[in-house]
Amino acid sequence: MAHQTIIPSLRYEDSNRAIRWMQDTFGFTEHFVVRNEEGRVEHAQLAFRGSLVMLGDLQGDMHDLPHRHGSISMTAESPQQVDQVYAQAVAAGVKVIQPLTDTDYGSHAFTVEDYEGNHWHLGTYDALAEDQGDGESG
Repeated sequence: MAHQTIIPSLRYEDSNRAIRWMQDTFGFTEHFVVRNEEGRVEHAQLAFRGSLVMLGDLQGDMHDLPHRHGSISMTAESPQQVDQVYAQAVAAGVKVIQPLTDTDYGSHAFTVEDYEGNHWHLGTYDALAEDQGDGESG
């Protein structure tokens, strides 16, 4: 896999809760987390399948993004991994936006919503795979 050159960054009201949600829902692991004296997350990096997502608490500074809902799309290794993570997400009680489905473009996927309204999608479609699709658009 090539070196990750784009790393999504999210801001949460409560990043400690977001970290637990990502761990319980998808199996993310803590790569690097910095907390302040009050225990709030200044900066965190969570890992999933060799990629990172960064997050931190809203702090009322220039790094805070306007509060809009976002979307994260992740690629699974196999349909079995999608099924396993979906079962884990449902067991964690998350809000399912799109249940398990097989798409017209060849992905086995689902979408859930985190507690602040962001959508998280996991599927087998790999937009970077050379053998994915026929190369035609439209």
